[in-house]
Amino acid sequence: MSPILLIIIAATSIISYLAFSNHALFEKYKFNVRSILRDKEYVRLISAGFLHGDMVHLLFNMMTLYFFGPIVIQVFGAFGFLLIYFCSILFGNLFSLYLYKNQAWYSAIGASGGVSGILFASIAMLPDLTLYLFFVIPITGYVFGLLYFAYSVYMMLNPHENDNIGHAAHLGGAFFGLLYAVALQPERAIQNSIYLLIMALPLIYMAYMVFVKKKIG
Repeated sequence: MSPILLIIIAATSIISYLAFSNHALFEKYKFNVRSILRDKEYVRLISAGFLHGDMVHLLFNMMTLYFFGPIVIQVFGAFGFLLIYFCSILFGNLFSLYLYKNQAWYSAIGASGGVSGILFASIAMLPDLTLYLFFVIPITGYVFGLLYFAYSVYMMLNPHENDNIGHAAHLGGAFFGLLYAVALQPERAIQNSIYLLIMALPLIYMAYMVFVKKKIG
C-alpha cells in the first residue's frame, strides 16, 4: 500500500475515533452552514472529511478508499491522489454550502466527498471495471456510476426527513474526481466517452434542475 494512502486512512480513522467520544471536537470541526458563513470557520470545509457518524460509516469509506486509492495513485501519482481526494472533499462541501446557504442549521460530516472523487476517477479510467455492490454483487463500473448518480440526485432533489446522508457532498466530490480524470487523461476519456456520457446523465438532469429550474433540495 502507498504510504500516502496509509497516512490518509490512519489519520482519518484516528481522528474519527477520537471524535466519537469527544463531542466538543466533533462540533468544532463538522461542516455547519452557520459556522462557515457567519463565523467564517472555513477549516470546516476540509476538517469535516476527518469525522464520521459511527464506525460503520468510517469503515465503509476507508475500505472504499483502500480498494480504489491504488488505482488513482497508479494513474495519477501520489500528488494526483491527494489533489483529487482533498479537492473532492472541498468541492463537495462547497456545493453543499451553495445548496443549503439559507439553511443555517445544516450540518454534515464524513470523507464521502473525497472517497467519491477517488472512486469516480477510477471508474472514469476503467469504466468496465467490475465492482462488488455491498462487497458481494458484481456490477460494471459505469453502471454503478449511473445508479449512484441517479440515486444521489433523486435524494438530493427530494429530501426525506430521516435521511442524514450528505448527497450533495457525494455528488460534488464524484463530479470533481470525474472531471479531473477526464481533464488529465483526455485520450482515455474519448475512448470511454459513451460510458462516461451514460454515467453523467443524472448529473446533466441535476444541473438543469438546480441551476435552471432553481429547485434546491
